[in-house]
Amino acid sequence: MADKAPDAIALLKADHRAVEELFEKFEATTSEAKQKEIATRICTELVIHTMIEEEIFYPALKGKIESDLLDESYVEHDGAKLLIGQIMASEPGENFYDAKVTVLSEEIKHHVHEEEMPKEGMFAQARASDVDLDALGVEMAARKDELKAEFKANGLPVPTARTLKPVEIELGEPVA
Repeated sequence: MADKAPDAIALLKADHRAVEELFEKFEATTSEAKQKEIATRICTELVIHTMIEEEIFYPALKGKIESDLLDESYVEHDGAKLLIGQIMASEPGENFYDAKVTVLSEEIKHHVHEEEMPKEGMFAQARASDVDLDALGVEMAARKDELKAEFKANGLPVPTARTLKPVEIELGEPVA
């Protein structure tokens, strides 16, 4: 008998715990090789997580939960993607590398809190809706497996921002 796929919320919460553990491992190591390996795993997990949320979970919740909460989640994802791109383009030991991973961790903690908050969080609102979380979980688990295989074969893609518009920004001299 095959194992039943977790519902959508259980799947997302498991992702949250896995990434939290990776951030703890990053903080605990001083080895640059280990930092790079762990940071790459963090970024990969977060890219997959944001993709399944944006492709499947969030669209299923549109009109079923507070729209402000959903809008903020998309924007929070894009903020994280900016840091993911910076981390993936950097190496441990470079200026601000550790700081970028730390700020990403803080952003993710905030995002997780917003989703998991009892009563008014996104997950609580989703559970109170008529959304079929079991069917979503099956769909999300399948997409997650597909993305893992794709990224293993082809590497991590450039994150796609969905709420940002192009702006000019001047890059000044690095902080000494």
